[in-house]
Amino acid sequence: MNDFYTLTHEITPQTLAVIAQQDEDGNLSTCVLEDETEYTVDYSPSKLIDFSCKFFGSSLKGRQDGTRDICGITHKAPISIDPSSGMYFFPTTSPSNPKCSWIAHTHIEKLNRAGNQCTEIVFKSGKKVTLDTSIGSLLNQVQRTAQFRYLLDNRIKYLKQHRIDQKLTPST
Repeated sequence: MNDFYTLTHEITPQTLAVIAQQDEDGNLSTCVLEDETEYTVDYSPSKLIDFSCKFFGSSLKGRQDGTRDICGITHKAPISIDPSSGMYFFPTTSPSNPKCSWIAHTHIEKLNRAGNQCTEIVFKSGKKVTLDTSIGSLLNQVQRTAQFRYLLDNRIKYLKQHRIDQKLTPST
């Protein structure tokens, strides 16, 4: 369990973004941006997201399938790593693209155009990151993630309320 936890511990409710990086030699790594710190890990962002999903009992593919079943989104699907802790992330490109980064929906304050095809993401903590993705694409991802969160949260609320109602109703 300790080895598995170490591999997946990078994604927490304080994680703002999981950003793809490439060095001069073409090696890929990931910058994990959090409220108070940032650090680099030697996994691709999508692999790190997959590890985190597995820690919470699913996989990236399973979470993507769940998103498709809940709201019909099939491409660049937002996911919930763990809905009980509010960890909803969306990809900036196809998750199979090594340059795909993942953004935590909960922490976004606003998006600003930063050039022709670049967007600055301003987080509620004041941290900022600029990505090589159009503002239109990111706005669309923010809206799709909001729709998914709304639908999934309503399902969870319904199930919780239904269980409470069953407990209050005497058995016959």
